[in-house]
Amino acid sequence: MNTYELLSTLKVKTIYGELPSNISNLHVDSRKVQSGDIFICTRGFTVDGHDYALDAVEKGAVLIVAEKQLDINLEKAALVVVKDTFKAMGQLVNKYYDYPSMKMNVFGVTGTNGKTSVTNLIHSILRKDGQSSALSGTIGFDLNGELFPSENTTCDVMTNQEMIQKALDRDIENMVLEVSSHGLTLGRLWGVDFDVVTFTNLSHDHLDYHQTMEHYGYAKGLLFSQLGQDLSRPKYAVLNSDDEWYERYSKMTAHEIISYGLESYADFKAEKISYYNDLTAFTLHSPEGTFAVESKLLGKFNVYNLLAAMATLFAKGMPVEKLVKIIKELPPVNGRMEKVVSDAPLSMYIDYAHTPDAIENAIQSVLPFKENKIIFLVGTGGNRDKSKRPAMAEKASIADYVILTTDDPRYESYDSIVNDLGKGMIHNNFALIGDREEAVKHAIDVSEPGDIIIFAGKGHEDYQIIENTKYPHSDKEIAIQRCKEKYNL
Repeated sequence: MNTYELLSTLKVKTIYGELPSNISNLHVDSRKVQSGDIFICTRGFTVDGHDYALDAVEKGAVLIVAEKQLDINLEKAALVVVKDTFKAMGQLVNKYYDYPSMKMNVFGVTGTNGKTSVTNLIHSILRKDGQSSALSGTIGFDLNGELFPSENTTCDVMTNQEMIQKALDRDIENMVLEVSSHGLTLGRLWGVDFDVVTFTNLSHDHLDYHQTMEHYGYAKGLLFSQLGQDLSRPKYAVLNSDDEWYERYSKMTAHEIISYGLESYADFKAEKISYYNDLTAFTLHSPEGTFAVESKLLGKFNVYNLLAAMATLFAKGMPVEKLVKIIKELPPVNGRMEKVVSDAPLSMYIDYAHTPDAIENAIQSVLPFKENKIIFLVGTGGNRDKSKRPAMAEKASIADYVILTTDDPRYESYDSIVNDLGKGMIHNNFALIGDREEAVKHAIDVSEPGDIIIFAGKGHEDYQIIENTKYPHSDKEIAIQRCKEKYNL
């Protein structure tokens, strides 16, 4: 691409050396730099890209973008100094890819719980309808059925634009993004032109980062303000009318609000809900009439997720009658109250619940068909928000027997994590077992025919992070193997 045209997006800059006439690519990782590329120096929590500028030049970078003057060989590479390389990166990468998000339908979903379920539902419904769709989130990057790994729930600015461009290159019509509060406050969504943004709910999480619920709530609200002020283009915000942030988020955008809920007035409202161990049924009141809905997704929280997905796709023109038909066919979302298939005489579920609200929702979803006791296993991550740990255990106390363990312990000791959790228990029927594999085995060992076991915290994940290393771990596989041993299957 022409270098002068690319740099025209930056109004204030200082140029040292002679600019190359063209550049090949842009990178923030010096290890990926090749001859003819730009290297943008960004500061992270542990790494400063400015320290790798010389390496990038040696690898063939012809232009360095930085926040300060660097001692590089200006015979090999030019230097452009800007005030904020993160903002510069957003401008440059969007210009480089020619603003790809403006050429397709882009959906964004944020909230404490339900983001993964709602984005997966939107993605799955679109594909069932014969439309092409790409999805970026906790599960990775799903390019219309082809899955690629990703490091974060919400990727950085450059990766997001690269993914959207990859989708465009395959003529994919829709892009669905799971949007985290970290991603919003760190500017990872800069330059993404959303068509519909959806809010699930807000509850206690990430206060180690945001400090207060007010700061956390307003971080989520950045997504709605990112719809912009151009009212000539139809855009929509889909909001949970039962959440206390509904009114505030409604005022953060000039675009039309489509609401959903169970309690308050809503455009998409569920009533007469029936819960079973293999499906959920309810009556839906919508702008296009009343419908009987059935879904293989379980529990009250999944009714909210279904409503959110339906309202989101209705906003882009999909008829409600078609949405109802497709939803009936969809399987449960992987790792979200996913029933474990086993011949053992008990019911087992895998879930991602790792907040107090999500834990309560998971247990409430199986209470209607409880026959014997509910065993609930939950862990939390090390070196993360400690303030929520007692509240997590308090909600887990709804279960008859609770096993408190770890999620990704990182550099924190087992005892530190489980003892913090234990402070919130309101009955004495619990065990503290820091080793998650042993905790899963213990859940099977103490079970009896007719019990329900929920393994919470890891969901679809097939690894555990100890210190800074990922080790293979699957709650599902461990549980199935232990059931085989115990019940001679």
